[in-house]
Amino acid sequence: MRLGVATVLADSAFRHPDRTAVVEGELRLTYRELWDEAVAFAGRLTAAGVRPGDRVALLLGNTADFPRAYYAVAAAGAVVVPVHALLVADEVAYVLRHSAAVAVVTGGALRPVAEEAARAVGVPVLECGAEPGAGAANGAAPIPGAAPPVGGPRDDGRSDGPPAPHGFPPSAAHGVRPPAAHGIRPSTAPGDLAAVLYTSGTTGRPKGAMLTHLNIVLNATVVARDLLDLRPDDVVLGCLPLFHSYGQTCAMNAAFRAGATLVLTPRFTGTGALDLLVRERVTVFMGVPTMYHALVEAADADGGRPAALRAAVSGGAALPVPLLERFEEVFGTPVLEGYGLTETSPVVTFNQPGARRAGTVGREIWGVEAAIADPAVEDQVRLLPDGESGEIVLRGHPVFAGYLDDPEATAATLVDGWLRTGDIGVRDPDGLLRVVDRKKELIIRGGYNVYPREVEEVLARHPAVGQVAVLGVPDDVRGEEVAVVVVRGAGAEVSAEELVGWARERLGRHKYPRLVRFRAELPLGPTGKVLKRDLLKLF
Repeated sequence: MRLGVATVLADSAFRHPDRTAVVEGELRLTYRELWDEAVAFAGRLTAAGVRPGDRVALLLGNTADFPRAYYAVAAAGAVVVPVHALLVADEVAYVLRHSAAVAVVTGGALRPVAEEAARAVGVPVLECGAEPGAGAANGAAPIPGAAPPVGGPRDDGRSDGPPAPHGFPPSAAHGVRPPAAHGIRPSTAPGDLAAVLYTSGTTGRPKGAMLTHLNIVLNATVVARDLLDLRPDDVVLGCLPLFHSYGQTCAMNAAFRAGATLVLTPRFTGTGALDLLVRERVTVFMGVPTMYHALVEAADADGGRPAALRAAVSGGAALPVPLLERFEEVFGTPVLEGYGLTETSPVVTFNQPGARRAGTVGREIWGVEAAIADPAVEDQVRLLPDGESGEIVLRGHPVFAGYLDDPEATAATLVDGWLRTGDIGVRDPDGLLRVVDRKKELIIRGGYNVYPREVEEVLARHPAVGQVAVLGVPDDVRGEEVAVVVVRGAGAEVSAEELVGWARERLGRHKYPRLVRFRAELPLGPTGKVLKRDLLKLF
């Protein structure tokens, strides 16, 4: 393994074996302990028949089980498929089926959802926290239909060949065991697929963004070293969901790349996060605007306690400048905004210390080129000069390998060597990028992407709904709230509460609408398209 995701943890386990890697409540794991547990689980996955290139889904919350399982799958040479922890069983089943996952790793409160989805698809449910020997639940039993373990005998009597070079650092002097100690000898090239992260699109069903080992490792390295100068004595608060690329790359992978400590909180609250900032002497906070709002409110109610923050990072949605200024006043630390997509691993631009400007998302990171293109020209990238508004396009090491089994969507996104983001922005003469508008239909609720068509399709199946339009309306706490305007079917009756309940049962908690209005008809444009801007005045 010359450059792979597993080496992020392996290298720090070799260099800093006794430093604390993860804090979760009372649990504290050193780098040696976390790596050994990950490698042990990788051995169990391999024994169960998981082979290099197989896809293994993770439905886990922000607990130590996530990094255990994440790096275990990587160490086994398999592909990680993180699943959004707020999805309902039908949505999870779609991800498992579309990704062709051979198993789903889960635990705790998320296990019932994982089990229901796994039954529907016909894949086993595994737990990384269980002790070896407990049977199929912990991955010790063979996965139905799986190929024999790597390096083992095949049905035709031949071997899979000699062990490939794994490239993990020598570790005997530190007591840190390499994967080979567990019979695992993966061969991973930088361009090999490392993860599939699902991101919804305006056409409905989620798409699987394929990220390579190079995408993830290099992006985490740039974040850790070039952007934040993370060091082993840094403490990063990991309140961002680890199933998302922001939390996964910028918090977890970047912290481990630097040998820093990652403090996990399974459920974010302003008061809880403030307590952790003080108790664990957190030096780097990463969050979305709603988290900044909650922290400022908690600090105001608390009366002020000393914190050790030296940097705060905001992403996922635009941070209002007044909120940025209030946070900096309360906590005495600069807020650094960045920009990126799941398809870009995710960071592509960033406001670095000493060269930041409020209201912008900064300049391109090392190895990335950002430009503005004419959004009206779809079959090619026609660049526009600085100062003009247009579609943000990107190229460089973070750009993904395409959408899984979706060549049409890939071709529409990767054009002329550039990634078309669908976001509208403008770059000033100093090279600072400002995002003017998000994708046309995208709603960002509390940092989570919500795509209206997916919500509309669920609501349209209600027998009393004739027409439906979903849109985002401004919200002081969550940035945007999911709202719906409904035209009832002829002679039908349905209340707002009934529609909310219908959607809540069929959509993730971040997706279902909280605001409902009824109209006799929807406003339409010349081409028959619903004029959603006209509906905003209803809220």
